[in-house]
Amino acid sequence: MAVKSKKQKRIAILTGGGDCPGINAVIRAVTKKAILEYDMEVIGIEDGYDGLVYNRHREIKYDNVSGILTLGGTILGTSKKSNPYRFAIWRGKNLEFEDMSKDAIKCINDLNVVCLVCIGGDGTLGIAYRLYQDGVPIIGVPKTIDNDIRGTDITFGFDSAASIATEGIDRVHSTAQSHHRIMIVEVMGHNSGWLALSSGIAGGGDIIIIPEIPYDIDEIAGKVKERYKKGKKFSIVVIAEGAKPKGGDIVIQRMVKESADPIRLGGIGFILGEQLEKITGYETRTVVMGHLQRGGSPTHFDRVFATQLGVKAVDMIVNAKFGNMVGLKGNSFVKVPLDVATGGPKKVPLNHRLIETARSVGTCLGG
Repeated sequence: MAVKSKKQKRIAILTGGGDCPGINAVIRAVTKKAILEYDMEVIGIEDGYDGLVYNRHREIKYDNVSGILTLGGTILGTSKKSNPYRFAIWRGKNLEFEDMSKDAIKCINDLNVVCLVCIGGDGTLGIAYRLYQDGVPIIGVPKTIDNDIRGTDITFGFDSAASIATEGIDRVHSTAQSHHRIMIVEVMGHNSGWLALSSGIAGGGDIIIIPEIPYDIDEIAGKVKERYKKGKKFSIVVIAEGAKPKGGDIVIQRMVKESADPIRLGGIGFILGEQLEKITGYETRTVVMGHLQRGGSPTHFDRVFATQLGVKAVDMIVNAKFGNMVGLKGNSFVKVPLDVATGGPKKVPLNHRLIETARSVGTCLGG
C-alpha cells in the first residue's frame, strides 16, 4: 500500500496600488524560495484585491518566474481602486460602495492558504491590516516609489524612481543653459518629499521644494534673481507634486471617485512656473516626470533589495510572524507590525541629513 504524501502548504501573493520597478523581483524571490526550500504551492492573485473579490487567481510555478527579475510592472496585475471594505460598483450611472470583504476572505479560505503576501504601499497594507484583524494570516512587503512607509528606512521602487527622476533633471540642464530658462521638474512623491529631495540633490537642483516645507514664492524668485546677477542665467527647480505654498493648499489634478484613494495630485509645477515668470520676467518651462518614474527595469539596488525582501517574507511565513511587514533598519531586516507601517505617511524630518546637505551646498528649499 502506497504511503500518502504530506499535503503541500500553499501561500498566495498579490500586488496592489501603483506599479513600480522591483515588484516582479519580489514575486520571483517569494516563489523560488517557497518552492525550493519548503515545497510550497504558490498562488498568484490577479489585479490586486480585485482578484480576491472576483476570485481570479492562478498557480505560479517555478518556471513562471524565470526571466522576470528585470521586468518592470507586475506579472499579476494591480489596481489602485479596489478595496474589499469599500468596493466601488457602478450600477448604470450610479456609483455605489459595498463591503465585499466577506467575499475576499471566502476566496482566501477556499484557496486554503497558510498566508497571503501583500506587496504594496500604505493603501494596500492598510487593507491587508484589516484583513489580518479579520483573521487572515498576512505578511506585508513595502512597495512604493514615495518611500513613505513607516518602520522601514527604504521601500523598494524608490531607488529606481529616484534614478529616473535624476536622469530627467540631468536632461533639462542643457536646454535650461542654452535658452537661459528656469526649468521646473515636477516629480511624484504624493505628500512626502523623499523623491524630490533625493533626486533634486543628485541632479544638482538649485531649488528643491517638498511638501514638508511650504514654500514662499518670493524666496524662490529671489534665489533665481540672485543666480542671474552672478551670471548664472538659468535655474533648475525640482518640486514634489504634493508641495504647497505657505498658507495655501496642494494642487489636485483630478478625483477618481471609485478609487480607495480618490485624490490624484499634479500641476503644481505649472502654477509655480507661471508665478516665477511673472515675478522674475525670465522664461520658464515645466516638465512633469509623471508615470515615467514608475516604469522600466529596476536598478541594481532595487533588484537585490526586492529579492531580499521576498526571501525574508517567506522566512516570516515559516515562522508564523503574521500581521507584520518586512522592513529594513540600518543593515538589518526587521518585522514591522502592520498597524505601525500604516500609521500615516513617513515624512522627511526637518532635521534630516538630506535637508542639511542640500542647504550646505547652497540649495534653496523655498521656505
